[in-house]
Amino acid sequence: MAGHSKWKNIQKRKNAQDAKKGKVFMHHAKEIYTAAKQGGGDPEMNASLRMAVDKAKSDNMPNENIERAIKKATGALDGANFEEITYEGYGPGGVAVIVNILTDNKNRTASEIRHAFKKNNGNLGENGSVSFMFDRKGYVVITNEDGTIDEDELTLEAIEAGADDIITEEDAYEIMTAPENFKDVCEHLRESGYQLESSEITFIPQTYSSPSEDDEKNMLHLIEMLEENEDVQDIHHNLEESV
Repeated sequence: MAGHSKWKNIQKRKNAQDAKKGKVFMHHAKEIYTAAKQGGGDPEMNASLRMAVDKAKSDNMPNENIERAIKKATGALDGANFEEITYEGYGPGGVAVIVNILTDNKNRTASEIRHAFKKNNGNLGENGSVSFMFDRKGYVVITNEDGTIDEDELTLEAIEAGADDIITEEDAYEIMTAPENFKDVCEHLRESGYQLESSEITFIPQTYSSPSEDDEKNMLHLIEMLEENEDVQDIHHNLEESV
């Protein structure tokens, strides 16, 4: 099986957002909040929450912070009322962009997102203006840096669990699933002894855009500005990076 690799683009900026902002715990808390809000507060029954909690623990986030974020999401603890918002638009060179937000002040956040797009020759659009160009998919990454994972064996396990596609990279496998099969695939792979580097339900571009060199630079700057915003949870785009 083959396809376009999302993992290559992720690796280029992996952890850059938190390293720059120095707000690791805040970012993890919002991820945990979102996952618990969407799928419930039990990590054993919510694969996205389990992944968010594991990532937080890997950065030494205290257990009480993790529990507080889950309790806020499930209504067991009073606190800030966060609102989920999705912005769609075009970056420089016509690159399609979707930005997922979690904020307690939507007016402030709207102004900041609009400014980021405008400064980098992009334009915000209406809901639905670019989302039709993406497919909502379950996405799982299993790294293979030491080369010990057998590709055929992993492929059989993933397909048996309900995966749709596997993309093989030099040091990783990307597994795509339908959203409704995401949980089963994650659980099956874990039970089979595989360690999941990343797992999420995300948006995968149907096609990719290769803008001019100047537009690509502006697009990367737009991504950096969005990543630096503490209200931004996820950024999806169809930029095909040249290097």
